[in-house]
Amino acid sequence: LAVFAIIAILLTLAVPRYFSSVDKAKEVVLKENLNQVRDAIGKYYGDKGKYPESLDALATDKYLRKVPMDPITESAATWVVVPPDDPQKGGVYDVKSGAQGEALDGSAYGEW
Repeated sequence: LAVFAIIAILLTLAVPRYFSSVDKAKEVVLKENLNQVRDAIGKYYGDKGKYPESLDALATDKYLRKVPMDPITESAATWVVVPPDDPQKGGVYDVKSGAQGEALDGSAYGEW
């Protein structure tokens, strides 16, 4: 019984730290994926003089190997596309995470 109590105490100390580390790692990957997509959008615009019509166009035209996954939502389909002010210039000016909730620093994922 004492052994189980000690194990339970150790788990209550270790488990929150583990999940905090997992959340931090997901946030690092999210920031990197956003940077990659934004860089690809900029290169696409620089080459073609307009923004891509969709995120998939970045992969089709070889600016990305594939549209990366949002690690918070665990999906590549949840990105929020921000169109340019002038719709004549294409469909994807920027991209943001479609994840709900707040990051460890208190900022909303959707504002990244």
